[in-house]
Amino acid sequence: MNLELQTPTKPNLYDQDYCLWIETTANLLRNKEFSDLDLENLIEEIEDMGRSQRDSLESNLIIVLLHLLKWKYQPQMRSGSWKRSIREHRRRINKAFKDSPSLKRYFLEVYNEAYQNGRKQAADETGLNIVIFPLENPFTREQVLDSEYFPD
Repeated sequence: MNLELQTPTKPNLYDQDYCLWIETTANLLRNKEFSDLDLENLIEEIEDMGRSQRDSLESNLIIVLLHLLKWKYQPQMRSGSWKRSIREHRRRINKAFKDSPSLKRYFLEVYNEAYQNGRKQAADETGLNIVIFPLENPFTREQVLDSEYFPD
């Protein structure tokens, strides 16, 4: 029988206290104490930050498209809350572009898929048949981002 001695693993601050881990990591970086960094979790967190930014952009884009579709194809139901939502989510997208211009590439990558998601959600929310909403996006990218554009 082979019994291996196992040394207890050092408790990981990342798993025990996330906020303290962030504070500690920031201090280590600030003090250039690179050898003490928890690189595995630091790399993972940085990658997650990028994913989070892209997910947020896509979510905001879907919401703008959803409300533009509702605005165009259900004009009798137009409301201030739809208009506010369109403006707010456009603002968020444009702020994301200002903070991270490279997100514009991602916007272009997901634009068509986001439209299809917004189209399905518009059908769900309005109760209208999905065929009412065009298969091809009726809005240009410029219109989607233009704070003054509302379809007739």
